Amino acid sequence: MTPIMRKLVKGFNDFRARYFNERQDLYTRLVRHGQKPKVAVIACADSRVDPAIVLQVEPGDIFAIRNVANLIPPYDDGDGEAYHGTSAAIEFAVTKLGVEHLVVFGHAYCAGIQNMIDTQEGAKTSGRFVNSWTSIAARAYTRAKKEFPEAKGEDLARCCEKNAVLVSLENLKTFPFIQDGLKAGTLEIHGWYLNIAEGELSSFDEKDGIYKPINGTLD
Repeated sequence: MTPIMRKLVKGFNDFRARYFNERQDLYTRLVRHGQKPKVAVIACADSRVDPAIVLQVEPGDIFAIRNVANLIPPYDDGDGEAYHGTSAAIEFAVTKLGVEHLVVFGHAYCAGIQNMIDTQEGAKTSGRFVNSWTSIAARAYTRAKKEFPEAKGEDLARCCEKNAVLVSLENLKTFPFIQDGLKAGTLEIHGWYLNIAEGELSSFDEKDGIYKPINGTLD
């Protein structure tokens, strides 16, 4: 067994010996009564931004949906023959679990968004699926260049990452069941952005049109 796989097995053993045994009542309740999370988090698959770790939640607190660049495609009213993993997870969270909040959880230094930028700028990128997927955020690049025509490098990337969260929020609103929840007041959607270099979390304020720090905010 390789060192990294031994680390995973040791981690599970530690989990069983400490966390699981100490909180077995929690798992028994979750199995017996089912999961009832109030929040679904659409986060990036990036190994540095696990929402359960970043937000320090317990099992059952959040329904985590992870993909490359925390993107949400627009609603597809096709014949249902295609595979829509992220859309299916969102549908499940809202219509089956009844979550009350959806959080699009973006982050700095996102390789998926950088891939989109490279593609938009004509760089040769490899991969059969990644380019198509990250093209969902192409509008983020267009908006970033319109707002900051001279932006490039990290400045452009940070701007695109934040705008990509907004694109996903817009795409969320194309889903009929999301529209129904928003209209009924049973569902709220949020755009969050984590700067992993600074440990800073901010939330998009739709009224003011800017991201505002939420570190330490409890109300």
